[in-house]
Amino acid sequence: MKKQLILMISLVMGFAAGVSIIRQREKKAKQKEKEMSEKHLALFLMMNQWVQVKQEGKKLADYLSEHGYKNIAVYGMSFAGERLVNELRGTDIHISYGIDKQADTLYSEIDLVSLEDEWKEVDAIIVTAITFFDEIEKMLSQRIYCPILSLEDILYEI
Repeated sequence: MKKQLILMISLVMGFAAGVSIIRQREKKAKQKEKEMSEKHLALFLMMNQWVQVKQEGKKLADYLSEHGYKNIAVYGMSFAGERLVNELRGTDIHISYGIDKQADTLYSEIDLVSLEDEWKEVDAIIVTAITFFDEIEKMLSQRIYCPILSLEDILYEI
């Protein structure tokens, strides 16, 4: 009788622990899903603003030139980073390099550096990873002394 009681208590406790672990994992998965959804919405809204800027005939290169940024670096070489490189191709703005955590696994027409590499001096760094701008700006400002600009902010200022 005592063994059966201990076995039943162990089974119930094991079941409760299993349910708790599953709920924690579900909660983490939902949180990750929410974060990704918010990130993609922010990216969509920025890209929509970029299209609007283009439709109004405004140019990022003109904005950068007017602010004295002739030699820049781009942080974040995913979709927005590649679009920025394409947008500035053939202008008087020189992109010295792109910075990305995964620089060694990416292909780009510009030089790519990782966070651990040495960086050349530039007039400004444009950050395309807009949802993490504050953290990125803080990290970059400890590595290099130049203005660190959010692509999103530029697009809304133009």
